Amino acid sequence: MARRWRLPVVACLLTLTVALVAGCGGGSTDTPDGVDISSGSRHLDLVAYATPKPGFDKIIPAFRGTPEGKDIGFSASYGASGDQSRKVARHVPADVVNFSVEPDVTRLVKAGLVDEDWKKAEPHNSIPFGSVVALVVRKGNPKNIHDWDDLLKPGVQVITPDPGSSGSAKWNLLAPYAAKSEGGKNPQAGLDYVGDLVRDHVKVRPKSGREATTTFQQGQGDVLISYENEAIMLQRKNAGAVESSQVEYLIPPQTFKIENPVAVVNTSKDLPAAKAFVDFLFTDEAQQIWAKQGFRPVVPSVIAETKSLFPGDITKLWTIDELGKTLGKGTAAKNKGKDLKGWKAVDNALFGTKGSITKIYNEGGKQ
Repeated sequence: MARRWRLPVVACLLTLTVALVAGCGGGSTDTPDGVDISSGSRHLDLVAYATPKPGFDKIIPAFRGTPEGKDIGFSASYGASGDQSRKVARHVPADVVNFSVEPDVTRLVKAGLVDEDWKKAEPHNSIPFGSVVALVVRKGNPKNIHDWDDLLKPGVQVITPDPGSSGSAKWNLLAPYAAKSEGGKNPQAGLDYVGDLVRDHVKVRPKSGREATTTFQQGQGDVLISYENEAIMLQRKNAGAVESSQVEYLIPPQTFKIENPVAVVNTSKDLPAAKAFVDFLFTDEAQQIWAKQGFRPVVPSVIAETKSLFPGDITKLWTIDELGKTLGKGTAAKNKGKDLKGWKAVDNALFGTKGSITKIYNEGGKQ
């Protein structure tokens, strides 16, 4: 009898192992801050990019404390945005996705896993929080970094992830590109800057924003281009860090508004639970949590209440809609008579397989 059952049992265990690994890819956790989030008669799989993990570590327990979320358990997977999106497209289990950039959601729309009208499902185009592009430097700012031109000083090493895998890398590069190109009106000036940056100052290419942060924490680089929330997180760790590991951050006068979309996966086995969780992200309670974790809220009343948490004098905050409108001009002939807009225009011009910044990266900074 024992021999008869051995093979099925082994096969079952292997299947379970594969399922668990698939669900955990990119840094899964069931116990953020020691709090169990997995228990419940219902279950949701959250697949997100790496950066918002500190926010979700607080958001998920708060949701589970509401009547709508009290019996819902979670598995959460974090990783590079593009990689996470491609995993879900390959049908890794997911009920809710949160990515760094809109094209990573668009991939799932094309795969039939997210509804075409996902932007209309929630307020603010289904963007529950955001950030701006910041510059993190060593304590005391020894390289005297204040603006984008300072990153091109001889000997300055810059840490920023690879745009081929990371959504945060795209935002990081869009900030100086927009500043130098006047929002895309002088595209060559923007590309010249990115080319100089990549060729002479970007020596390592982490896969995600979180991996880039870790690389900087380990002592590599003079400047980390990052989300403001990552910069805030790093600065908060100064109290327990040795002096050589302490950091500070600054917001360049011209920077970029980061918008990170969320969507329900339509193949979810519990669509009501997935929708309830996404709805919660836009409540005042959740918005306050996002703000306390360094993420900029989107609800106007909470923006006003938490303004003091986000210092910095921004003279120009570029947006993806603004840049896309400029870069998409003249594309109608190849796009069914309509100019591309937003992320479609930006990806087409800069980050697609034939995009100008993709070419710069592929050729090591050369144009």
